[in-house]
Amino acid sequence: SSPHLVQVRERIRINGQPISKDLFNKYFWLVYNRLEETKDLVHANMPAYFRFLTIMAFHVFLQEKVDLAVVEVGIGGAYDCTNIIRAPVVCGVSSLGIDHTSILGDTMEKIAWQKSGIFKPGVPAFTVAQPERPLEVLRERAQERKCPLYLCPELDEFEEGCQALELGLAGAHQRSNAALALQLARTWLQRRGCQGLGELKEVPPSTELAGKPVPLAPTFRPTDAMIQGLRDTEWLGRTQMLSHGPVTWYLDGAHTTSSIQACVRWFRQATLNQDKLHDGSEVRVLVFNATGDRDTAALLKLLLPCHFDYAVFCPNFTEVSVTNNADQQNFNVTLENALTRCLENQRTWTRLLEEKGGQDPWLPAPLRVGGLLQPAPARGSLLLVPPALNSPALVFPCLAQALRWVAQGRDPHLAAPATSGAHPHPAASSGAVLLREASAIRVLVTGSLHLVGGALRLLDPALSQ
Repeated sequence: SSPHLVQVRERIRINGQPISKDLFNKYFWLVYNRLEETKDLVHANMPAYFRFLTIMAFHVFLQEKVDLAVVEVGIGGAYDCTNIIRAPVVCGVSSLGIDHTSILGDTMEKIAWQKSGIFKPGVPAFTVAQPERPLEVLRERAQERKCPLYLCPELDEFEEGCQALELGLAGAHQRSNAALALQLARTWLQRRGCQGLGELKEVPPSTELAGKPVPLAPTFRPTDAMIQGLRDTEWLGRTQMLSHGPVTWYLDGAHTTSSIQACVRWFRQATLNQDKLHDGSEVRVLVFNATGDRDTAALLKLLLPCHFDYAVFCPNFTEVSVTNNADQQNFNVTLENALTRCLENQRTWTRLLEEKGGQDPWLPAPLRVGGLLQPAPARGSLLLVPPALNSPALVFPCLAQALRWVAQGRDPHLAAPATSGAHPHPAASSGAVLLREASAIRVLVTGSLHLVGGALRLLDPALSQ
């Protein structure tokens, strides 16, 4: 799976655990040296980062003799480098969303075409409820490729006549993911000769799928192992909560409009459930960044109903200097570019608040803020100089400084913010007082999986081991 959150080894797992550092080191150099020895001398290029890791993952799975490999595509499907598996056991397409538009296209139909590129002749494929037109595209591509495509019944259908299925992952959207996971698991188990899992009704090749609804896959009674699997599933960085004293961190790597909407529903419900645990004041903080070609204004607008007291924008860099953590370096983005985007997000958030303030008389109009980048010759880095104190929208040059300001020394995992030279671009002095005195601080970190990964590295040091 990709991307990784804290360490690159997370991308290649065996029995749910990232491969060890020794195994990663061993297989990295085996693959690297073999490619180096055999590369085309005319076009003497090594594979790019993701392509190399994909080749390495296949090599690891083959050498370690895994029974079953679950491979997530990188971007899209049709032209993704994972799509060299000629005859997978089964394929799955989860709920489609608008993302990576510069690569996949700017409509759901174009994205559906790319995703359905993983369909293979005679290999069953499953998808979940989709809008009408994208579902038609999936169906047409399945027909072209002679791939039997099925629609997963809702998870409720699996619960008839038995107990409600408990999911380890929060959020209503996880129910369709769970239904898809059950169908994929059942297909594999059926291939292994397991009984009592509901037989698939094969669609004859002559059957015209076009113009007809995608046939529903049969439901079946989940086995005890399946029930336990759904209940015990953990996925870091997705609807994850960390309670550190008075500070509760809500981490969700949502980065599309549909996933941000799901994130907002989860965050509002989770904070509602926790409200009764605290008396006194509560401060809500948004920590946000987005990368690539995403429409950040649209994402930020969806986050307004959470009623944040402060919005903090920072790049995905854990520290201003990233040399101490190679796993989170990104050579495609400079700090200057990342900070420029953060300042744009700050201006967007301020404008959204002003517009909302015009609609809601009770909401005080925020101070108009901007930002000024100034070089610091002594340290060779950029400093942010806020034009106004007490601003509800703040920018920091790295995650460590942002999270330390939010926590104000009240999270034992984070050092208190420095009061002198280390934070020369101080933010909102009154905000610091509010955060220090609040009985509860609720912080939503979202907009980018890389941002969430950087936050996890700081908030849960064990993940870096």
